[in-house]
Parts: sequence; C-alpha cells; structure tokens
Amino acid sequence: MADRAATHTAAPTVERSDRLRNVVLIGATGAGKTTLAESLALTAGALTRAGTVPDGTTAADHEEIEHQQQRSVQLALLPLAWQDCKINLLDAPGYADFAGDMQAALRAAEAAVLVVSATDPVSAHTLALWREVRLRNLPTAIALTHLNAVRVHLDEVLATLQDAFGEGHPDSVLQLHDSALKDGRLLGSVDLLTGRTYGEPGDLPTVDEDRTHLVEAIAGEDDALLERWVAGEELDTASLGDALRREFLAGTVHPVLATAPPADPTGTAPGAAELLDLIAAVFPSPLDRADDLPACDPDAPLAAQIVHTGEDPYVGRLSLARVFSGTLRPDTVLHVPGGTDEKVAGLSCPFGKQQRPVPHALPGDLVCLAKLTAARTGDTLTEGTEALEPWPQPEALLPAAVQAHSKADEDKLAQTLGRLTAQDPALRVEQNPDTHQLVLWCTGEAHQAVVLDRLRSRYGVHVDTVDYKVALRETFAASSTGHGRHVKQSGGHGQYAICDLTVEPLPGGGFEFVDKVVGGAVPRNFIPSVEKGVRAQLAHGVLAGYPMVDVRVTLTDGKAHSVDSSDAAFQTAGALALREAAANGRIQLLEPVDEVQVLLPDEYQGAVLSDLSARRGHVLGTEPGGPGMSLVRAEVPELELVRYPVELRSISHGTGQFSRNYLRHAPMPPTLAARYEHAS
Repeated sequence: MADRAATHTAAPTVERSDRLRNVVLIGATGAGKTTLAESLALTAGALTRAGTVPDGTTAADHEEIEHQQQRSVQLALLPLAWQDCKINLLDAPGYADFAGDMQAALRAAEAAVLVVSATDPVSAHTLALWREVRLRNLPTAIALTHLNAVRVHLDEVLATLQDAFGEGHPDSVLQLHDSALKDGRLLGSVDLLTGRTYGEPGDLPTVDEDRTHLVEAIAGEDDALLERWVAGEELDTASLGDALRREFLAGTVHPVLATAPPADPTGTAPGAAELLDLIAAVFPSPLDRADDLPACDPDAPLAAQIVHTGEDPYVGRLSLARVFSGTLRPDTVLHVPGGTDEKVAGLSCPFGKQQRPVPHALPGDLVCLAKLTAARTGDTLTEGTEALEPWPQPEALLPAAVQAHSKADEDKLAQTLGRLTAQDPALRVEQNPDTHQLVLWCTGEAHQAVVLDRLRSRYGVHVDTVDYKVALRETFAASSTGHGRHVKQSGGHGQYAICDLTVEPLPGGGFEFVDKVVGGAVPRNFIPSVEKGVRAQLAHGVLAGYPMVDVRVTLTDGKAHSVDSSDAAFQTAGALALREAAANGRIQLLEPVDEVQVLLPDEYQGAVLSDLSARRGHVLGTEPGGPGMSLVRAEVPELELVRYPVELRSISHGTGQFSRNYLRHAPMPPTLAARYEHAS
C-alpha cells in the first residue's frame, strides 16, 4: 500500500470539515498504542522510518521521564494525510494516572480505536476503557496487537472480544479482514467487503465463508438490505459500505483489525493501511457529531476549547485547541468566559516537537496556538458564545508534601507551580493552613513522578519531599481544672494575674467560653483577656502541638492587682491555667474521618470491602453503580487514605475510582495516638 501514502513535510490540510477525522487511540498500558500510532504515521508518509519525519528530525514528543517509566504520560497529536482526508490521531495516555488527558482526547475526537493486546484482550483496564467509550456513545473500532506471541490464535481472540464487547450481540464485533499469520508474523490480509489485498495474504481458504458471515451481520442491522439479502440478491459493495458506516456511527458494530509493527524501521506496518482506509471511509467526520456541542459551521461565531497545554523551549506556552464552530485565524481576539481576552498569534499544526504553520483552522480541526497568557486546559475561547462544559478530571487524591531545596528554589517555586497547574488541571496545589505544608495533590505515583521531574528538568526548581502530615486535633477526654498564676515583681510595674478554669469536653461543639466569676474576683475588663489567652493556647495545643477543639472552658475564680494587672498578664494566666488543666486531666487525640465512595467492578467488591475494614473503615452500604459496577460507601480515617489511590488501583487492577469528603474528627485509638503524642 506504499503507493497510497503521501510523503509530506508540510502540515496536512483539507478545506472541508467532512474530510477531517479526529480519532483517539486508547488502550491499557503496554497494549502498544504508541507503536501503532508510529506505524500509522510511517504508513501515511509522515515518518520516513520509525521515529523520523521526512526532514530527518525526530518526531518523539515524549519527555525523558516517559522513557524512564516506559509509558505514555501525556496526550500526543499526529496529524496524518491519507487519501483525501486529514486524520488527527490522538495518542491518549494508557496509564490511569493520566486519565484527564484521555478525557480531553475523548472530547476532541469523534471516534476511538481501542488497542487490545492479543495476549490479554479483556484485561480489567481494557474493560474499563470500553465502558468509558460506550458511556459516551463514541463509535469504536478495535485494533489487535501482539499477535506474534506464543499460542495466540486469532479466531480464539476474536471470540473472546465478541463475548466481552458484543453486549449480547456477538456479531456486533466484526472481523472486516481475513489476516494471514505465519510463525507469529502478520503477513497481510484481505478486505472481506471489497476483496482488496494488503501485504502478502497468500491463499486464505475461509474468505468466502467469512465474507458471507460479515454480509449477514451488516445486513441484519439494516431492514432494506436484509430484505434484499433474504430475497437472494447479491449485495453490492457500495451499499454494504454505506450500511457499515451507518452502523458504526450508531455504535451497533465494532470492526476488529489485526495490526503489527513493521519488520524493519523503513518497512510497511501490517494492518496500518487497513486501519487508515477504514478511518477514511467509515469513521465519522466532525459533521457527524451528535452531542450538544456547537454545530460544525465555518461561518458561525467561533467556539474552541483547549484540550492540552504544553511548553516549547523556543516558543513558550503552546495550547492545543479543538475548534468546534467558526473558522480560527491568526490575530483573532477571543474571549475566555469569566477571564480575559486573548489574541491569537500564529497557528500551527504539531507533529512531535515540530510546529508547522497553518493559515487557518476549520471547524472540527485541531490546532496549536502560541503564547496564550490566561487560557488554561479546559478553557473555552469564544467570539461571544457561552463557555463549553469542561470534561471530567480525575480527582487528585495522592498527596506529596514538598519544600524548596534552597532559597533560590523557593523564590521560583510559586510561579513555577502556577505554570504547571495551567498545563495540568489534574494537579492541585495546596498550602495547608493546619500543617503549614505545601502539598502537591496528584492522581497517582506516576503523575507525582512526572510533576516532580518537570519541576526539576523543565524549570530548574529543586524540591525535597517530606512526610505528609494529617491535620490531627486534641481535646479533653474528661473534665479537669487548672490554676493559672502569673505574678512577677520588678522595678516599676509588675505583672499580676491569677485565674481558675474548669475545662470540659464538648463533642462537636467547637469552643465555648463561660464566665462564672462572682464578686469581681477578675475585673470585667480582664475577662476577655483570659479568653484570648485560652484561645491562643488552644491553637497551639497542649499535648502534641495539634490544635485543641471541642471544649467548654469556664472561668470560675481569680485575683487581680490594682496596679500590676494587665491584659497581657491575664492572657498569660489563662494559657497557664489551660496547660495545668491538661496536665491534671486526660487529653485525647482526634483524627479526621472522611466519607468515602468507591466505584468499582462487581468482581472486586469483596477485596475492597476487606481492605476498607483493615483500614479501620466503617462500611455504610453498597449499591449498584451501573452495569457490572458497585458503589461502596464508607467512613474511613484520613490517616488510612494517604496512599489509598495507589493501593485501590492495585486491588482493582486499575479500574476502581474513589472520592472523599471530610466528615468529622473522631477519637484516635490509644495505641495509635501514642505514636503522635511527641509530635511538634
């Protein structure tokens, strides 16, 4: 199929939105998405050999951290020219930590290719991705990889896919090609509809039988075709192709194609031309989009959305935008709803680290905008239309407490974190008011590693990670009394203040101060001073340095001096009295408890329930969370949730999700509290 591939150095362009194809590659980590993307680019002529564009420069847009971790960590765009179409191929990260980029790609695309490894075709992660695209009604084809593995039989893999993804209709998962496999190598294939051959398929004895099965499956979804087929009429290829496209757009059929990387860096990638032909002929254009986003009209007011933000060492900030309506041109002034106006400088078509200038972007196209200052990932750029709804972001629930390594790093840290959050909406930065820690909230360990690496390698800011602190509290477990005496005599005015306090627990009541002084033992003007001193001591704690809450403090008696008493003296006396009450009584540590909701496939419910119990969790109940899914509600101490995003992912094989909300502080078990009683 090399005669079809157009080698090009300029950005691929089209002048009609119906010739655009926006396709997202999704798949579990290790399924081979990025290899398939490179194979498609090689076949389309965008690469002259694996990893190299026609002018000889590298097309890899993966940072060093990605090579170290052997996984895609950010959304990548490959614009390809095939036949008379421009195919915007979006390679979405497979790892669950970067689900926000995958959601962005799903927003930008009209169809998906689910990349499935033949060695593990229905892994938990693959099934979760399938549920996601089906929930969005996104037309989806399936690309099979790793067919060279030992003991892989294509018929068996296809049957497994039909059982898992057929949703009760196995024929909805269609084999469009008969593929020739020999000694684990994919040699070529035959298109069952057109009879076109790819590669070196040789003699495939089941083509006629498989074609009959395919025609029956397609005709079975179309009443007019079915009537002709039952009447014995030979159905023409054009009618079958039109029916296949209608059914694919409706989500009632899911073509399956076998793929393999090229045998050598400059060779043909088996299955790539077949997939590109399918995308050009069958996949939807932006005109086929059937959701509530703006209509694909080149003359309408412009509405675009930023789906990814990156940085170029020479250009600065680069914003990848999907144009939904209108035509985007350089020098246009656009509005960010709720924000400021942005002037669009040059437009470019990205390919790896290259930026190829383009004169305009049609509705439905993807384009890079340079040097936007205010707009962030997820923001809408408009000429007066309303803001588009952002796509769902994964909750950042894994904390990393950091501190600047040096004064120079500290001076740059705040600004740098602002730039990172502009690029990565999944990253949340918090200056915790209770623990005074700077906390980077990430979606998982891989996300955390990428954020820390970008701080160091991209911006030259070094930070040290420190133990994350949970905001504990102290309280009185029983009533106690304290006597505060602050008497000092020196030349001139001295200091004189004495007060007696009773402290009682007040569960859930915060703080209450009661005045029961009689006979003016403490003058009225000094009673607020006692309360102020008590409040200051409560903020610092009395046992382990944690704030004290949920107490009633009653001022019962005291003494004053006509000359030496003062506001400061009674503040000190109040604090001393509270500390003595603590020494005389029993102090209890309180820990935060969160309300947790866990959404996961039914098969992992038992393991998750057992794990929550081991975390001192109190399970409130379970309920259906959708087809094949369970929703578990529980109350769990925050101390047990610090690494829960990582551990839930392990238990549920990457398919579980959870959310949490602070509920209350509750008494900590004494054996656990003993570990924290000497904290500062």
